Amino acid sequence: MDKPKREAILDLSKYVNSKIRVKFTGGREVIGVLKGYDQLLNLVLDEVEEQIQEPEPHTRTLGLAVLRGPTITLLSPVDGSEEIANPFEGQQ
Repeated sequence: MDKPKREAILDLSKYVNSKIRVKFTGGREVIGVLKGYDQLLNLVLDEVEEQIQEPEPHTRTLGLAVLRGPTITLLSPVDGSEEIANPFEGQQ
């Protein structure tokens, strides 16, 4: 009656030691170097910087951080991605 081994939802192995952007429920956003992860998508990031938008845009250095998988809503590599203008902004 062995339970089947739980497999990871995403294969993040190709992003280890690369910068990634992580967004959380509630709107917080960080960028850091992926150092490790588990099957529940808990992440260990180094050189973490939080991107703060309110009241004025700035960053806050956090260093090494463990991020809980259930709170993550978006993961994306920093290299190869860029921010684009919202085509719907200003339309009524």
